[in-house]
Amino acid sequence: MLFIDFSSAFNTIIPQQLIHKLVELGLNTSLCNWLLDFLTGRPQAVRVGSNTSSTITLNTGAPQGCVLSPLLFTLLTHDCTPSHNSNLFIKFADDTTTQHAPLTINGATVERVSSTKFLGVHITEDLSWTDNTAALAKKSQQRLYLLRKLRRARAPPPIMYTFYRGTIESILTSCITVWYGACNASCRKTLQRIVRAAEKIIGVSLPSLQDIYGTRLTRKALCIAGDPTHPSHSFFSLLPSGRRLRSLQARTSRLKDSFIHQAVRKLNSLPNLPPRPSSASGTTE
Repeated sequence: MLFIDFSSAFNTIIPQQLIHKLVELGLNTSLCNWLLDFLTGRPQAVRVGSNTSSTITLNTGAPQGCVLSPLLFTLLTHDCTPSHNSNLFIKFADDTTTQHAPLTINGATVERVSSTKFLGVHITEDLSWTDNTAALAKKSQQRLYLLRKLRRARAPPPIMYTFYRGTIESILTSCITVWYGACNASCRKTLQRIVRAAEKIIGVSLPSLQDIYGTRLTRKALCIAGDPTHPSHSFFSLLPSGRRLRSLQARTSRLKDSFIHQAVRKLNSLPNLPPRPSSASGTTE
């Protein structure tokens, strides 16, 4: 796969070009004018301590940290599509992925790497999750130091628990439905040790990663099974009995531990399958 990350994507948005594309997409003229006013004439200054720089006016780019910026960039690049039917682009804001990696771009050879970071997840060429586990553990350990500082400051357990949920658990469980099922026992123990360390610091019981994975797996599986427009919806097809989902025949441990296989098994373990939308009635291959 070829992973493409646009450098300074939001900063390079030219408002006039964006508005032109929004008009082509059929957006209301008043809304386009409002967006143009939002993106142009933005005063900006830098303050360090008691010192403030001179103010400059920005007429390009979109504000960093603004929830609207990724959407605007996505609309700006909506016409970036494959030129061949056999190819597929997967776009998420300023990250683009294509299945068929070209060997050269403008005469330059594309570097091949054994590991890359995509949407916060470290993916290796052999689809092992050791690198991802190491990165999560390192980042979480750094936050444990801050949690210990809170305990020394005699912060009450509810405050420490909130801090843990927001800054440590959020790291450990980032995209957990993607990788946790395929993690080996060693990787799981490494991450769970961090949870146990946090339990000792806070003094309360914390949900295990296995429990969080199970909850999120069920929630994500139900979401996909109930959404006929989801690309993976066809994997959640009902058997003729209508009481269970069709399971994939897994001949390898990699497929057995994959999200789809685990998700189908999870839904089949529920006492009753949720009702399917009327538009999704009938099974798919």
